[in-house]
Amino acid sequence: MQLYPIETGNFKLDGGAMFGVVPKVLWERTNPADQNNRISLSARSLLVEHESQLILIDAGLGNKQGEKFFSYYSPFGTHTLTSSLRKFGFTPDEITDVLLTHLHFDHVGGATKFDQDGSVVPTFKNATYWVHEKHWEWAIKPNLREKSSFLSENLNPLNSSGQLKFITAIDPIINDPRLPFQIILVDGHTEKQMLPKIQYKGKSIVFAADLIPTAGHLPIPYVTGYDVRPLVTLSEKKRLLNSFVNENTLLFMEHDINHQLISLQQTEKGVRMNESIKIDAL
Repeated sequence: MQLYPIETGNFKLDGGAMFGVVPKVLWERTNPADQNNRISLSARSLLVEHESQLILIDAGLGNKQGEKFFSYYSPFGTHTLTSSLRKFGFTPDEITDVLLTHLHFDHVGGATKFDQDGSVVPTFKNATYWVHEKHWEWAIKPNLREKSSFLSENLNPLNSSGQLKFITAIDPIINDPRLPFQIILVDGHTEKQMLPKIQYKGKSIVFAADLIPTAGHLPIPYVTGYDVRPLVTLSEKKRLLNSFVNENTLLFMEHDINHQLISLQQTEKGVRMNESIKIDAL
């Protein structure tokens, strides 16, 4: 197995929304805000090469929406999904599988693109797209809290393409023989978010997605305002972080612009970051 960090681009979100009830004077120590109170975030995917499979975990924001939409999120930097794949010698047509942790626009937007005739089609024409069935049902009939994050132009083309397949198990830890890693299910941020847990070079690596968006979100009460069940998130973080630190698990950070992988340590204040690590250093 080989892992590759895929930088799909950077963007900004309101710092208050990203840290919920936590005062700015606390969260800005790790995530400084700009003049509009927005913090810088990455949209970092992970590519898993295993035997005949080339599996992309999440796909970034993409570029289908218009100028007004992106003005809220101010994408910046030179990274793109395609250029990052090419950096490691891959093309979109070689991707065999795309696992989407959940269907918020900053995780699924790059999974589809405009075709030459202006229609929206899957970016990875030869890939199977994996989504949790319960989350799909949640996303296509969205609640008012998440409605602006579940965009039909990101979802409908996946369904109509015939490339969409569902993971249906609802165990806390899923072992699906079709994928070379375990999946941890969590329900605080959104219904049935999937966190891949990968065994790699003697290490356990968990794709943290939006359970822990940045290293600044490691403290248990630091929960985003986007979470639909914040008290569930608190419970999930407490349980999983204690497990991760005891098992020396590394976290792959999807949204932390400064840290690709982090190791953890137990402190008197709870679980915190120990070291920032690059995948190629493992």
